[in-house]
Amino acid sequence: MPVTTRSFDVIVVGAGPAGEVAAGKLAGRGFATALIERELVGGECSFYACMPSKALLRPGELAEETHRVPGVSDASIETIAALRRRDQVIHDLDDSGQLPWVEDKGIELIRGDARFEGERRLRVTTTEGEELLLEARRAVVIAVGSASAIPPIPGLAELEPWTNREITTARQVPPRLLILGGGVVGVEMAQAWSSFGAQVTLVEAGPRLIAQEEELASEQVTASLRAHGVDVRTGVRATGARRDQGDATSVLTLEDGEELRAEVLVVAAGRKPRTDGLGLETIGLEPGRPVTVDEHLQVPGRDWLYAIGDCNGRELLTHQGKLQARVATAHIAGDHAAALLPIGPPPRVIFCEPQVAAVGHTLATARRAGVDAAVVDARLDKTAAASFHGKGVEQHVRFVVDPARRILIGATFVAPDVAEFVHAASIAVAGEVSLDRMAQVAAPFPTRSEVWLQLADWAEQHGAGSAAGGSKVDAAAAGDEADR
Repeated sequence: MPVTTRSFDVIVVGAGPAGEVAAGKLAGRGFATALIERELVGGECSFYACMPSKALLRPGELAEETHRVPGVSDASIETIAALRRRDQVIHDLDDSGQLPWVEDKGIELIRGDARFEGERRLRVTTTEGEELLLEARRAVVIAVGSASAIPPIPGLAELEPWTNREITTARQVPPRLLILGGGVVGVEMAQAWSSFGAQVTLVEAGPRLIAQEEELASEQVTASLRAHGVDVRTGVRATGARRDQGDATSVLTLEDGEELRAEVLVVAAGRKPRTDGLGLETIGLEPGRPVTVDEHLQVPGRDWLYAIGDCNGRELLTHQGKLQARVATAHIAGDHAAALLPIGPPPRVIFCEPQVAAVGHTLATARRAGVDAAVVDARLDKTAAASFHGKGVEQHVRFVVDPARRILIGATFVAPDVAEFVHAASIAVAGEVSLDRMAQVAAPFPTRSEVWLQLADWAEQHGAGSAAGGSKVDAAAAGDEADR
């Protein structure tokens, strides 16, 4: 078969959120840009992760609100309608709605599998069977994302369990759902499908759910899931998996010998970069591994190669991938100062009930980073505005402070409908805004943003002269948690 050779300024491999932003920015700067995608333009987030999962969670979230607020008839969920709405959100797995902007930007979209054949060269087998040899005059950007990782549990891979892709696009409610993994995907899907009536069991090998967040967040989420009927198992390991030949159910064997059964088994136990089969060995990189990059998102020793999004293993978050795309494209365009700032853990939201919205350090990570951190624990449900969101639900906030520098270095919000809260905290953390300046900002009344006044009160009580003493005293109450 003849091979067609084509040349571009920049080639972007992968049209997920990070790749889309990179291609759009590069084309907007006048670079001849090729965007290669073997599946759907929009990637995992648009069709199999962020968007469908939030569509599945939203009905239950709204129903919970009607249960909390007197004077509103308790809402019930119409499962069929909710799943139809999910299908609308993901456009029935059709990416044609994503294509107009690609054309408007003048991006050359090539559908197919790409593989490196040395420096700046990629061979693409298109979906039509054509063979293309693409050459990049300036740069190649790898933006291939990640896939669900299958733990090495005997029998699990052979069972072909569901991953985030199958559970977020399922068209029927499984009678029994068994989820392996208590991270973000695990708790969100347990929340969503239990709201549709599935009998859900959630198994986490570690001592607690969402272990990367504050322990108070883990405790509240665990309690809420159990209150919603989810059987939460923590601190237990799975040692085997098989299919019951009698009733075709999935069977997960735990280390104590107990067997858990369900019609559907979902693995939500981490992610792996989609770097297998890319031909990375032809350019001196290891397939199947994250692509190491510097603060410019550039691969060390290869000034023409960049990797953005999940595939570099830095932060597996859609919004971080988009940020990395902005930095990388600016650097490609000649802004050599363009770089990721070392501002600590990024903003993140878990859309369960209650929501967990956080940015920057937890107390534990701050201590591990060598900061003599203090905590200010506050209550959203003590604000006047909480009356309108329904009383009787604990709503916690933890501010993590560096008393020596008198700045906020982390914040965690655990309450219904707090996803939008985290951006203000993110700006304060990234901008290293002083506590004294923040204390001069009036929080609108009546909003739950008045919770920030509790941080202002702490700053007033622990003035600059008493910062060191305040650090030791206020951190002591949570010291046991940081040490666990």
